[in-house]
Amino acid sequence: MTSSPRFIHLRTHTEYSLLEGALRLKKLPDLCKKHEMPAIAVTDTNNLFSALEFSVSASGAGVQPIIGCQVDLRFTEPAPGERPKPPAPLVLLAQSEAGYEHLMKLNSCLYMREGGELPHVTLEELAEHSEGVICLSGGPDGPVGRLLQLGQRPAAQELMQRLKMIFPNRLYVELQRHPGEHGQPEAEKQTERGHVEMAYAMDLPLVATNDVYFPNTEMYEAHDAMICIAEGAYVDQAEPRRRLTAQHYFKSQEEMVALFADLPEALENTVEIAKRCAFMAYRRDPILPKFADDEVAELRRIANEGLQQRLAVIPHAVSMEDYQERLDFELGIIEGMGFPGYFLIVADFIQWAKDHDIPVGPGRGSGAGSLVAYALTITDLDPLRYSLLFERFLNPERVSMPDFDIDFCMDRREEVIKYVQEKYGRDKVGQIITFGALLSKAAVRDMGRVLQMPYGQVDRLSKLIPVEGVKPMSIVDALKEEPRLS
Repeated sequence: MTSSPRFIHLRTHTEYSLLEGALRLKKLPDLCKKHEMPAIAVTDTNNLFSALEFSVSASGAGVQPIIGCQVDLRFTEPAPGERPKPPAPLVLLAQSEAGYEHLMKLNSCLYMREGGELPHVTLEELAEHSEGVICLSGGPDGPVGRLLQLGQRPAAQELMQRLKMIFPNRLYVELQRHPGEHGQPEAEKQTERGHVEMAYAMDLPLVATNDVYFPNTEMYEAHDAMICIAEGAYVDQAEPRRRLTAQHYFKSQEEMVALFADLPEALENTVEIAKRCAFMAYRRDPILPKFADDEVAELRRIANEGLQQRLAVIPHAVSMEDYQERLDFELGIIEGMGFPGYFLIVADFIQWAKDHDIPVGPGRGSGAGSLVAYALTITDLDPLRYSLLFERFLNPERVSMPDFDIDFCMDRREEVIKYVQEKYGRDKVGQIITFGALLSKAAVRDMGRVLQMPYGQVDRLSKLIPVEGVKPMSIVDALKEEPRLS
């Protein structure tokens, strides 16, 4: 990899820009190596979902990860009775750990709105959380660019000045050029001169970016169809819909140097920004609320008492000594791995649910193999009776957080969540997200819809894709199975 890069990509959208980006995160380091770029910024739209995975995969491949986010900014306040104007994108990059923490706070601000408003941040929130953050002005479709497109040059200058005050020595005026078959997009032509003149007048540095959504030009049509899936549109519809160009791909350094040959400082500043950013997300040990002053003693006390209560009412085929030996063995492993507090917290909210007549499942997965969990009433399955192994759940040779599969009544689970928040603190409780994927059968059906193909034809094609276990094969693997499909 070259020791003196001429351009670094600072605006890229991975698959975590949901139904918008088509850059595969795991393949991003290989793209960087192919184009001899020692660093790369990921700036997914209104989220930091990829921060840890990106940091680990990029750094492991010898590429410097730059954690960023494209956030929507509400840059004008609506007049009374007026509908608010759509927010416009800014690009924010974490310089340091403090900057990363501020990015996380801004990501919370995006979604903590009342009345179903679109995700956005305000200028006041930016000012409050700007430390350690580098800001790119958003290019032709950013807040300043939007004002320039509307012919509101004084308002654009005022907003740029405000951003300069919020990000002292950390604001860059962003330029983009995506020339296609029909020339440069109109928004870029309308706004570039205004951006450059403001940058020189306000002594602000320029930076060149390519707004990357897919790895190469061959992906353009597939990506365009994905945008239609996201927006419920059709590929060939006459009504206006969101469209990108075939130039929104991962360009090489040589291509970007040719595009901005007249503004070499805008290219040099991409490398300068990469040098200014020196933080990557890292794995952290679990942080649990304190349940008791001596969690080890408390767990032993409750587990032993709970075991005696269980054994008093159930028939058991093995001796009391075997139960006690198994309990002591498990407690030793739990204490050695530092998880007594975890077991106590889980047992606490499950017992609360049972005390309030909220149905709780008997226990699924490997957690059902724990006698401690059975004694604490986390599960209702006797692991010795059914010869279940504790090591499948918690193995001292593979240190990881225990994971209980717990089922609560769907009608009242919110009560349990509220109890946990009130007892341990709202700032100590988070809910996880799962990411859905467009598997092959669903992808074929969605593609048929946006291409306006007959439903019957699309349905037959979808049903031709074989299933492995519970998941359909990928389309590539399904094509290899052609004899089975004939």
